[in-house]
Amino acid sequence: MSRLINKIVFIINSLVAFALLMSYLLPYVSPKTFPLLSVLSLAVPILIIINVLFLLYWVIQMDKKLILSLVVLVFGISHISSLYKLGGKSTNEEEEGISLLSFNVRSFNRFDWIDSKSIPQDISKFVKGQNADIFCAQEFYNNPDVDFSQFQYTYQNFNNDNGELALVIFSRFPIIDEGSLQFKGTANNIIFSDITIHNDTVRVYNVHLQSHKISSNTDRLDTKDSQKLLKRVQISFERQQEQVDLLIEHMKTSPYKNIVMGDFNNTAYSYVYNKVKSEGLIDTFKEEGSGFGKTFEFDLFPVRIDFILIPKEIDVLGFQTFKEELSDHYPISSRVKL
Repeated sequence: MSRLINKIVFIINSLVAFALLMSYLLPYVSPKTFPLLSVLSLAVPILIIINVLFLLYWVIQMDKKLILSLVVLVFGISHISSLYKLGGKSTNEEEEGISLLSFNVRSFNRFDWIDSKSIPQDISKFVKGQNADIFCAQEFYNNPDVDFSQFQYTYQNFNNDNGELALVIFSRFPIIDEGSLQFKGTANNIIFSDITIHNDTVRVYNVHLQSHKISSNTDRLDTKDSQKLLKRVQISFERQQEQVDLLIEHMKTSPYKNIVMGDFNNTAYSYVYNKVKSEGLIDTFKEEGSGFGKTFEFDLFPVRIDFILIPKEIDVLGFQTFKEELSDHYPISSRVKL
């Protein structure tokens, strides 16, 4: 009986291992070419976790079938380090360099998603406590209870008809130029600021790629909703590709080093992440992060969709993912040395 059970388990193991192996190709597959396949990138974390569980199962059984998941996991070690990172240094451990902070503030709980009336004040207090040099905020809403007066320089851009939600770059250092990529037909956008830091100047991009409008509560999804969601995600992936193409085209014209921060609405296993990162950038979480690096509240598995990407020639001194529940996203911070 146990032999039959193990045979069934190995068949399932083989299917999941094959799916994970195929997912390694996703960063190189254009969503416009295979939109449905691109959706698989959202499931990569759970594929990794399931393969780890199968590996442990065969280790306990002392069965050589463990080789299947072991080989697939080793082959995709960079994928695993995108999900979970051992070690790393907290941003608070280093005093030198500059501190970068990114946070999708979800319009400061405007519609009471979180049962708290003090979210705007709590976010203000949190940001002030981090003493960041540059802060990129997504889904910013002009709330009278928000105070970021510690930043001397600000660039704010609204990219929607109602003029309510914005992308904002706050800086302690002078902003000498600024601009927006002004995406059409969406409130999502990318803005940039050229910031002079001591004797150097960098271009900081604040990114908010096309949203999927996915609820963090999976209990709300019935079959009909899931089908609609799948179609919506396919379309948004295609829009993300168009938006990233515009970003890369703009980055190529930059006279300065490019730092890209913000909410990608996609994972580190996606085409858009890989495309941006291939422009000579490194992921600060993968350099100095620790743990799962979860940046978005989702029931099924840890999701990391917020990133701080910097040029390879800039040193990463530390990275931190915060656990404050002030939005459906979690803030991330990295200390870097120009």
